[in-house]
Amino acid sequence: MLSQNSVSKKAPLEVLNVFSLKGIQMKTFHITWITFFFCFFGWFGIAPLMKIVKDDLGLTKAQIGNVMIASVSATIFARLIIGRLCDTLGPRLTYTGLLILGSIPVIGIGLSNSYESFLLFRLAIGVIGASFVITQYHTSMMFAPKIKGTANAVAGGWGNLGGGITNMVMPLIFAAFVGAGYTKPEAWRIAMMIPGVILLVMAFVYFRFTKDTPAGNFSEITRQQQTKGSFWAAASDFRTWILFLAYGACFGIEITFDNVAALYFSEYFKCDLATAGLLAGIFGFMNLFARAIGGIVADKVGAKMGMRGKGWLLAGLLTFEGIGIILFAQTNSLAMAVVAMLGFAFFLKMANGATYAIVPFIDSKNVGSVSGIVGAGGNLGGVLAGFLFKSENITYNQAFFYIGLVVGAIGLVVAISRFEKQSQTSEKLQLEPEMA
Repeated sequence: MLSQNSVSKKAPLEVLNVFSLKGIQMKTFHITWITFFFCFFGWFGIAPLMKIVKDDLGLTKAQIGNVMIASVSATIFARLIIGRLCDTLGPRLTYTGLLILGSIPVIGIGLSNSYESFLLFRLAIGVIGASFVITQYHTSMMFAPKIKGTANAVAGGWGNLGGGITNMVMPLIFAAFVGAGYTKPEAWRIAMMIPGVILLVMAFVYFRFTKDTPAGNFSEITRQQQTKGSFWAAASDFRTWILFLAYGACFGIEITFDNVAALYFSEYFKCDLATAGLLAGIFGFMNLFARAIGGIVADKVGAKMGMRGKGWLLAGLLTFEGIGIILFAQTNSLAMAVVAMLGFAFFLKMANGATYAIVPFIDSKNVGSVSGIVGAGGNLGGVLAGFLFKSENITYNQAFFYIGLVVGAIGLVVAISRFEKQSQTSEKLQLEPEMA
């Protein structure tokens, strides 16, 4: 990770030098994770302000649950579509279009004056979550097989960091507008315009300064018909659906926690808005390193034990994540809750990285479709978890406890699943990188 070898400028990189901006590969790497980082400001910018929105619009617990579900449900379908578009149009045009489209409801949510209108805008904002699929796809195109897991994990982790920073920064932006003389109902609406404008800026940056592949954009190169991908080929591989479940158990719970954490700390532990946002932000801040560690370890395990080893690693991480969530649900102490949160967050985010260290090796001709299906699994996990937090008969603590049990069970399913194509076949021989 500390040096860059002298490979062709049109070839995928064999190493990841995060301090480099040389070559289209590294420029694209940095632009894609930064873009994904700001997508979180649009996607979850309203989450740390939900206490204010709740009071302003008079939302009930069930309505807040519906809002949480809406914020991630649209992403399920968006990720399936976006994955296919990456295989056909290319990541550059796909990301540019998504950013422009996503900025509209982010800016427009300030027009909400009722539960119904707020719910519709929150649903529309959910399409921004599909940005993750493009980030992982684009990174996979820029790096060689032995480093794909690490590159994907670092890009995804640093991008996911936006979820934590959003929880810290948006309450400060809100407070700044209140300090400038705006009322609280006015301030949260104006605050959401900022991430919307940023998305438009990043749309220009992505279109202007990235390429689909090291060799050029899809429109500039000749692609063989068999490399253009088939959604159904990706969907017919059972391993895709095992990863679909696994990602629902890690990333699905991450976005659920991003949605509910500030409100949970605010109402259950009586924290003020800024403190609740800070604690929720710490959860997301672990993406700075934890997801990257998951990808790095998965690459090293894969080099020695192949896909089977990667599968066992993912299973172990999910199991420990489930145990940590159960412990978090059982504590009444704020200090112990934070400790438990840090514990399960570490394994959860490592599992995110380990999952997408496997994804590029499922089907090299359909990386976008596999990535989209697995990514959609993450959002389906968030939707299902959201129903627990919506229920009037289940407390937030009970919801976390049930989630911990399910995550542990999925860890067992992953443990008994076979990810290698042939027994004793090395990962290097299982897959050759898809390059035009």
